[in-house]
Amino acid sequence: MTSSPNRLVALVMGTGYLLFGLGGFAASWGADFLAPHGGLLLGVQVNGLHNLVHLAVGAALLVCGLSSVGVARTGNALIGTLVLLFALVGLFLIGSPANVFALNGAGNVLHSGTAVVLLAVGLGADRPDSQKRGTEAATPTR
Repeated sequence: MTSSPNRLVALVMGTGYLLFGLGGFAASWGADFLAPHGGLLLGVQVNGLHNLVHLAVGAALLVCGLSSVGVARTGNALIGTLVLLFALVGLFLIGSPANVFALNGAGNVLHSGTAVVLLAVGLGADRPDSQKRGTEAATPTR
């Protein structure tokens, strides 16, 4: 399992996001589920909805990490793309009444960093030999 960077990253990030989501419920206790300003967990502002997103991302990454290398690669790339979109949307939601995820700058940094790691590993590691740059399938020439 640890011989695959994609599986390892998915497991580590998935566990981190699950723990962050669970901790977020304690940090945002008493705040409205969709409050634009929730509780703070390690500088990241969270509310109930944001915590559910962290739990969903964590669970999806764990499932990918416990699956095959191909599933882990695809999952990391796909989830990385979605988290990057979440970070980009977050740039426009901060300070807005539409901020139903209680996003702040620290959250955007967390999401951007997560996206970069997931995309880098998902797109760059564990590629089949035929997809590696500079490696071509051996074909007989006449």
